[in-house]
Amino acid sequence: MTPSLPSRYACLAGCLIFTAASLPFLNTHTWLWPFTVISALLSLVGLNDLRQSQHAVRRNYPILGNLRYLIETIRPEIRQYLLEGDDDKLPFSRAQRSLVYARAKNESAEKAFGTLNDVYRPGFEFIGHSMLPVHTPDPASFRITIGGAQCRQPYSASIFNISAMSFGALSANAIAALNKGARLGRFAHDTGEGSISPYHREHGGDLIWEIGSGYFGCRTAEGQFDPRRFAEQAHNPQVKMIELKLSQGAKPGHGGILPGHKVTAEIATTRDVPVGQDCISPAAHSTFATPVELLEFIARLRELSGGKPVGFKFCLGHPWEFMGIAKAMLATGIVPDFIVVDGKEGGTGAAPREFSDNIGVPMREGLMFVHNTLVGLNLRDKVRIGAAGKIVSAFDIASALAIGADWVNSARGFMFAIGCIQSQSCHTNQCPTGVATQDPLRQRALVVPEKAERVFSFHRNTLHALAEMLAAAGLEHPSELKPKHLVRRVSASEIRLFSQLHTFLKPGELLSGAIDSAFYARMWRMARSDSFEPETSEGVPAVKMTPRQKQTTPA
Repeated sequence: MTPSLPSRYACLAGCLIFTAASLPFLNTHTWLWPFTVISALLSLVGLNDLRQSQHAVRRNYPILGNLRYLIETIRPEIRQYLLEGDDDKLPFSRAQRSLVYARAKNESAEKAFGTLNDVYRPGFEFIGHSMLPVHTPDPASFRITIGGAQCRQPYSASIFNISAMSFGALSANAIAALNKGARLGRFAHDTGEGSISPYHREHGGDLIWEIGSGYFGCRTAEGQFDPRRFAEQAHNPQVKMIELKLSQGAKPGHGGILPGHKVTAEIATTRDVPVGQDCISPAAHSTFATPVELLEFIARLRELSGGKPVGFKFCLGHPWEFMGIAKAMLATGIVPDFIVVDGKEGGTGAAPREFSDNIGVPMREGLMFVHNTLVGLNLRDKVRIGAAGKIVSAFDIASALAIGADWVNSARGFMFAIGCIQSQSCHTNQCPTGVATQDPLRQRALVVPEKAERVFSFHRNTLHALAEMLAAAGLEHPSELKPKHLVRRVSASEIRLFSQLHTFLKPGELLSGAIDSAFYARMWRMARSDSFEPETSEGVPAVKMTPRQKQTTPA
């Protein structure tokens, strides 16, 4: 008995039969041509599916199996445009993106018929309002001065700025639009670790120059820090602050590489690297290996820059390491002008899935830890704190300020303002809107003058919304926001102020030794100013080579 043909081969069998049967009639029935050609092509696809050995689905389901891969390819677009709810955060919800788009276009962001949020679900947050609201303050006054006693050129910064995004990660047109928008709105544009490109300089917006472990823009041919080259760049009047990047929220503790085929002549000139060769960002810096050495390097950068504010950015990892830096501040008397706390919420940089999902401390917990440590050492008034991590709305800003930040940065919010649609193809060089690509044809779609106005409008309208929130809470300046103003629902029947929900140290508490928090007390005991390694539980320093020692130890 002959076994029947499995039904999964029916599509291929049908195409073969139709192709063979129609061939004799093509001369007399010309309308068959397109159907026969299509059938023949599908037959070839099916026969190739049978002979290939890489995909079992295609081998078992010739022709039809290809639909799986097609649908899988467009799955993100199907979810985003057809299935995604307004509050599904993937990683930003449609509601968040729509808010940015509206404010960037100067459209109304108001909505009718009440909130779509479930205000009784655990985790819902809000700000209490006052029985005596005040007049809406002027958003132009929402500025802070960054630069301590050791700084000779303090900077008056907006409380809302563009976070670090490099030329190379973003297109030339995107960088130019962001910088022009920053100039129009009098706020700062962080260069990212890819250094200062011509597109950062074109429109004269204020720059925060970020220096990473690759020392791009201030490096020797061997990749070491070059003080002469640094001083040349840092003395430019457009550079207002210097930010030393220790780690980033997208992939904390992980180095990076820009493949040689992407290192164009422009990128090579900007970064001081050879054209066409892999551009490597090591995981660790080569100029320091201990907390004390880090602070000495910061002091050196401050002097070389002519006294401009210098600080560092990091995503919190081991708590004792930051406390080691704090101990080094006390030991050396060297204090950074600012610290930017990046959250593990990620950013524009592509990263291994495990790093995106499971490495690093979220922004809020990192921010509170840094704030508390400085308060407990009576250093908080000497160091400004910035925060970055999924900040796009006025409430996002207010939330960060309430728990310890002096200002906030946003990367993806400003990307939305210049047209990003969250296609999540930043690392493929195929960004559909010309934001995150080096393809000259793709980035032509991004028109700089128009998008710069949107950057300016998004910033202005967001700060206006923040001003209205402050007025409703009875406050006249963002610096007045405190943990007592922020509220979270912790269960169906209970809400708590953040001042009740979290630990906040008292001024000088770490210095006095009378620390109420067992966690902070233990981390303080573990911290060392001479090493990033912790003390052991017995108080004996752990023995481990520093990265610098590892580099110089013979094999």
